[in-house]
Amino acid sequence: MIAAITLFLVVSISALITKIATIALIHTGLSTDSAKFQSRSAYTGVGFTTSESEKILNHPVRRRIIFNLMIIGNAGIVTVMSSLILTFILPETLASKLYGLLIVVVGMTLVFWAIRSKWVDRALSAVITRMLKRYTDIDIQDFAAILHLKDDFKISEKLILQTDWMANKAISDLNLREEGLTILGIDRHGIDYLGSPNGSAIILPEDVITVYGKSEVIKSVFNRKQDFKAEIEHQAFVKKEEERLEEQAHPKKDN
Repeated sequence: MIAAITLFLVVSISALITKIATIALIHTGLSTDSAKFQSRSAYTGVGFTTSESEKILNHPVRRRIIFNLMIIGNAGIVTVMSSLILTFILPETLASKLYGLLIVVVGMTLVFWAIRSKWVDRALSAVITRMLKRYTDIDIQDFAAILHLKDDFKISEKLILQTDWMANKAISDLNLREEGLTILGIDRHGIDYLGSPNGSAIILPEDVITVYGKSEVIKSVFNRKQDFKAEIEHQAFVKKEEERLEEQAHPKKDN
């Protein structure tokens, strides 16, 4: 019975720890999906090798979060396995095993519900964020709010292919600003990361670009190939952006 309760508590604490690590990683600028993946990978000791992992290792705050998570994860997994053994192997009576199974099933169901609940997620995220601000020196930044990632605005990445419209062109020649799109950076594999590149920077095949703007514009630009349709789409979105800016400059007054 005690072993089953211990198992439930350890799993609950493990879920809470990974949640704290996820939110901390998000506050360092990592995307939500990437933060969840990396925190769970580090806690379980899976250790996937990806370009995102390299970004974590090169970032001192992220590296510290992942390092602590790996240490805690080793202890947590050992405790879970020990509790499972004590719950189902050591008890001599069937009743004790059934009670232990009932506690584990109910406990895991509650944990699973809490993990999936949006209400719990919002409340827990708010509490954890306040604690991180108060008790740690992590630079807490709400990047979603700063970049206004709503109203169809978003940040996205793309690997440039040889056939893409943007390949082998200078940023100034693409006139993406006229479509309301901003290139935040160019990750040139094996060479360097070009942050906030100027107009003379040339986008090459195999570059990974990071852009900010409207979702529909990003989708259009990312799908364009080197043909006549690309220029037609470009001009269409330039016109839409001009209309949007005109509307912002001269908003219609409600009667």
